[in-house]
Amino acid sequence: MIDIGVNLTSTRFEQDRDTVVADAKQAGITGMILTGTSVEESQAAAALARSYPGFAYATAGVHPHDAKSVEATDLSAIQQLAQRPEVVAIGECGLDFNRDFSPRPQQEAVFEAQLALAAELSMPVFMHCRDAHDRWFAILRPWLDKLPAAVLHCFTGDDRALRDCLDAGLYIGVTGWLCDERRGQQLQQQVSWLPNDRLMIETDAPYLQPRDIRPRPKRSRNEPKYLPHIAQTVARLRQQPVEHIIDCTIKNTQRCFSIQ
Repeated sequence: MIDIGVNLTSTRFEQDRDTVVADAKQAGITGMILTGTSVEESQAAAALARSYPGFAYATAGVHPHDAKSVEATDLSAIQQLAQRPEVVAIGECGLDFNRDFSPRPQQEAVFEAQLALAAELSMPVFMHCRDAHDRWFAILRPWLDKLPAAVLHCFTGDDRALRDCLDAGLYIGVTGWLCDERRGQQLQQQVSWLPNDRLMIETDAPYLQPRDIRPRPKRSRNEPKYLPHIAQTVARLRQQPVEHIIDCTIKNTQRCFSIQ
């Protein structure tokens, strides 16, 4: 399995990153993509990816939460990072109108700037959208035919948002949100709509630990080693063998991010 969204630069992994990676491999994870959320975090993600060659890759970008602090030189730094072989996508970029940690106009400007950069470099984009679908999709739509691939990670939108994304040919990242009996009921229904060639799986570790893991982990921290639980949940809801889910998601991830 390949985990397409791991925040391995998080301070919650500071004491035991090598153990987390070793546990992931032991659980059957054969690759992971480390998420960049700012220039500094993207640099750190790329450095970590280099330390696990052939297993870890990275994205380089600015999360909408960090859009408020972006300067012109930051996009140049992202562009330079994108030249590295371990960096496979621009992002995490997009809009977040749920928390509004950055002013919305600045979120929008930084998102579009990263779409332009991805188009210029012919790289896929790794995107975030929360409570902002209409504006997010309006900004994204003109760029779709200029991008080699695009994935909306940690999908939590409504039915219309999912249909818009699928009609536009986006890949959809499914997380442990699916395993949340409080918030995940809609996604549990939606996951059956996803075409086999548009599905990806991820943990978004250390966030969104699946709530239905039994026995419950002693720590609330999510880890890549829990990805098999997400794959099994997806398989059950789609009424497909878990081996089929694993095969589809690996092929989709390799195709989207041009990795082996």
